[in-house]
This record gives sequence, C-alpha cells and structure tokens, in this order.
Amino acid sequence: MRVIGTAGHVDHGKSTLIEALTGIHPDRLKEEIEREMTIDLGFAWWTLPNGEEVGVIDVPGHRDFIANMLAGVGGIDAVLFVIAADEGVMPQTREHLAILDLLQIPAGLIALTKIDLVEDADWLDLIEQDVLQILEGTALESADIVRVSAKAGDGLDVLQASLEKVLATRPPRPDLGRPRLPVDRVFTMTGFGTVVTGTLADGYLRVGDEIEILPAGHRGRVRGLQTHKRKEDIAVPGSRTAVNISGLDINEVQRGQVVVHPDTFSATRRVDVRFRLLPEASQPLKHDDEVKFYLGAAEVLARVRLLGVKVLEPGERGWLQLELRDPIVAARGDRYILRRPSPGETIGGGDVIDSHPENRHKRFADSVLQRLKDLAEGSSADVLLQALLSLGIAPLGEMGERANLDIDETLEAAQELLDKNLLLIWSSKTAKLSVDVVVTSSTYWQALKSRALKEVGEYHQSQPLRSGMPREELKSRLKLTSKTFNILMEKIVGEGALSEVGSLVLLLEHKVRFNSEQQLAVDGLLAQFDKSPYAPPTIKDSQTALGEEVYFALVDLGELLPVSSEVVFRVGAHEKMVADVRNLIETHGSLTVAQARDHFKTTRRYVLAFLEHLDSQGITKRAGDARVLK
Repeated sequence: MRVIGTAGHVDHGKSTLIEALTGIHPDRLKEEIEREMTIDLGFAWWTLPNGEEVGVIDVPGHRDFIANMLAGVGGIDAVLFVIAADEGVMPQTREHLAILDLLQIPAGLIALTKIDLVEDADWLDLIEQDVLQILEGTALESADIVRVSAKAGDGLDVLQASLEKVLATRPPRPDLGRPRLPVDRVFTMTGFGTVVTGTLADGYLRVGDEIEILPAGHRGRVRGLQTHKRKEDIAVPGSRTAVNISGLDINEVQRGQVVVHPDTFSATRRVDVRFRLLPEASQPLKHDDEVKFYLGAAEVLARVRLLGVKVLEPGERGWLQLELRDPIVAARGDRYILRRPSPGETIGGGDVIDSHPENRHKRFADSVLQRLKDLAEGSSADVLLQALLSLGIAPLGEMGERANLDIDETLEAAQELLDKNLLLIWSSKTAKLSVDVVVTSSTYWQALKSRALKEVGEYHQSQPLRSGMPREELKSRLKLTSKTFNILMEKIVGEGALSEVGSLVLLLEHKVRFNSEQQLAVDGLLAQFDKSPYAPPTIKDSQTALGEEVYFALVDLGELLPVSSEVVFRVGAHEKMVADVRNLIETHGSLTVAQARDHFKTTRRYVLAFLEHLDSQGITKRAGDARVLK
C-alpha cells in the first residue's frame, strides 16, 4: 500500500490530473467545487497497471492554504509535483519544492501538465530547463519529468509507468510495533459515529484495538477500519486509513492529534531539532523568535531557543530547542517545517533529534551540542546510548522507542553496548537481552552508585552516633521505586561499596565512636545493667544518663534492646531470659507472669513487658493466664 501526494502552484491542474488518473475528483467541499480551487486536503486512489494500489492526497496550492498542504504532505511515499506547461515555475512552485526538500520526501515525479495549451515545442523545452534548474540540489533533482494533458489523456500511461518505477525503489514502511496515525480529517457517519483519517505509520491497527487520542488523552476502541472505502480487519503501515472509533465523541478529537495504542507515546511541549534556514528566508532567525511548527498534521506556535550561535543567517544550519505552546506527539527522526506567523513565510525545517528533552539546555554548552550531534549522526548504538542516558533506568523496549529504533535494531545496538561495557542489565539475576529486560547505562549506574555513597556518607557525618542510615530514608533521598532500589542495594552491597545491617545501610569503614565523656557515661550505665540485669534502668533513665543520641547509638550497636516503650535490657541478658523461658515452659508446660517474676527475681513491670515482647515476636502465646511456646 503506497501513498503519494500532489504539490505545486495553485491552478496548475493537480486535482484535474488526479481525476484523470483515478476517476475520482478529490475536491469534496462545496466551496472548492464552486471556486474550482482546492482549499483543504482531498483524497483519491487507483490501481497502477502492475496491480499496486495507490492512495493520493491532493493538497491545495494557494499560499492562503499552506497549512492544509503541510497537514497532508508529511506521510507520503512519493510526490507528484505538478507544474503547468503554460505558466511554468511560479511562487508556490518554489515554496512547495522547498517544503518537500525540507521534509526530505524520498522520491517523486514531475508532471508537466496542460501541454495541450502549448503549441510551441521549444517552449516546453524551455520550461523543462527551468524546472531542472530549480530542482538542482534538492531531494527531487533526479526526478523524471513527464509531459501530460489531463484533459486529452496524453502522457498518462507514461506517467503511471514512471510512478511504478519510482515506487518500486521505496522500501516498505517499517513496523516499529507502535502504530501512530496523525489525524488529518474528522467526521461522523450516521449509524457509525466518529471517524478519523490519516496515513498510518510505525505499526498495525486492528479492529477491536484500544486506542488513545494524544495529546488530549481520550480513549476509545477501533470499531472499524477502511482503506479506500474498503473494510479491513487490519490497517498496515503506510496506508491511508479511516478509523471508526467507539466511545469517542467527534468533539473530542481534531486535526493534528494522533491515534496511538495506549501508553506507547507521550505528548511533549519541548523538542530538540536539527534545522536548516532557507537561503531565500527574508531575515535571520534569532533567539526567542516566535514561529509556527508543523509536524505531521499538527500546527502549533513555538518559541525558538538557538543553541551554539547567537543568530542563524539565511542558508545556514544549526540546532534549536523549540518550546511549544501546545503539546504535540513526536518521535526522533520526524521531519518538520517552521513558518513565520506574520507575514506568512516558510523559513526552514529539519528533523527531530530528541522528542522529550528533560530540561532547557544551556545555549552554548559544548556537551549539549555534542549530544545533539551524536543523536543526529551516530549509529544505532550511539542513539540508544543517548536514550539510556536520558531515561536512566527503563525496559530495553522503551529505550528503543525513545531512540525510534525497531526491535531488531534495538537488540543489535544493545548487544554492541553490552559488549563495550556501556550498558548494564538492571536485574538481580543474570538475564538475556530482550525488550522486556530493564537496562541502564554504565554511566548512569556509576552516577547512581556515587549518589548513594554520598548520601550515606553525609548521613554518617550528620549522625555520627548512629550505626547506619535507615534503608527507607536512603530510598527516599534517591527517589527510586522499591524494585529499582532493591536491585541497587543488591548490586552495591555485592560490590562491597556499602554494607547492610538489618534495616540500616552504612559505609564499610563506618564505626560509631564515643568521645571520652560519652564513653564514661556509657560504661557507668552498662555497669548498672550488669549489676541488675533483669531490673535494669528504664529507657527514660538511660536517656537521662546518656542523652538520646548516645542511647540510640547503643541500641543500633546491639548493646541494648528495648522491649516496650519503657523497658530495655542488655542484649546478653535478653538472650538469657529467652532461653530460660523456653526451658521453663518445656519443663512445666506453661509459664505465668508470677512464675517468671519469681524466677528472674524482678518486678511485674519488667517481666510483663518482656513476656508481651515474646508474644509479639512469635516465641510465646497466651493460654489463659499463662504462656506457652508458639
């Protein structure tokens, strides 16, 4: 399934030629028919002599409707560039050619129309020379020129044969597994509801698929599909597709929005782009200029951030960061056009380098310019590496989508990065590369590990008497999910950079050290615990004697073990008490509070707190007024 588009100056015979080829007049609006001028996009189709079906997008030539032209020409396989033999090259001829060149339309054919109105063969030769001159250096410089008369039918067979040859050189549209249909028309059909049309890219759509309309976020389901008024169960990449959507009102979708599978694309208000300012632009491009940004069927206002230069002169190339007034859907490699809002003028265009830059770039930072160059000119591995650096940690498939690579390219690039130790499989166990495995860059891993060590080190400095940093606090400071944090700790502890003790994280060299005054107080308090191990000082007494910081340090160090909000024992005494309770119950079958009190020669306050602690630990349980082993 192929799609071609027309281009050329107003009244040069685009629609008439399409009708002669297809039997369908593409003008559908009453005003278009009355004025005999294409205003909005028109559509037709026919089957070439070799049996290949071709869809046609007929675009308006008048400069007042250039936005409509841009909405249709971006997703085509080839262009049918129409120039009237009686008039030759005109203003919109040049502007349309500039747009086609900026969009890098991959192939095309020049139709020199209305030859029936020219009697002088030398005139036709002169027109062809003019055409060859303006095509020089553009994407269409090698395109064939075919002389035709739509009204007389002259040259139509040659035109179709030439078009077959052009389309035969074009590879099939890629299937990236994430369909994207830029909406160029919205209407309703009685009994069916909302219908949208566009040229499908990047994947297949199927009847029954759940879809999302971006950037609005509305969701619906594919009720039906049509291509060239023929019902289909599956729409293929590159086809002109009409999608009947259930669960969606016509007011919830408009031209410029995009139909996608849920959660496969996200809208953006900022894009990094490579840009070429046309030599014929009326003035230089300056930082903070306002422009109109055209991508797919979308048209939004944008502010220009020039990167690396103070001003861009006509004919020059450069890097831009565009701040968009409204969100759009874009992917790396998408072609776009910039126009000045007033007076209207096409000034240039290029390709999207990064569709989701995280921050506003420093305008003259060498690192920013080098990254953009790597993204624009690097290999698949270079591009995937930049996606890794941008996303941090994510499934490999998501990394590939950000880089706009298909599955095979993603896996091949990932293997190359893995072999060079630039990619790390982010898994607690060794895993083979697949689109589902979570990965990161070695650079990101080292940076994350450094952050973790820095956070723990700073905690030790601010809390020198604590044995370690609570695990949850470190996770919170690093702003990681539980899954990612757990893998981080497993890797970092496995490398011997950090140690875990219970719920605490610490540097290997960290030791709690008391000053001489604190140590004297600690020794005195612990002596009291040893003198009366089963009726020792309370928590309040201990904190009064030592201060809260030193008391909690002894708890972290495993010297003291609180069993309630009031009672605390030395760890050694606690272990002896647990062993004695087990022996007493095994000997007598159960143990009462009074029996435990008498055995340990202590008070009810201590023994009750201790036994309730054993209950909470699952060592004992109550059986009436006694305890038994659980």
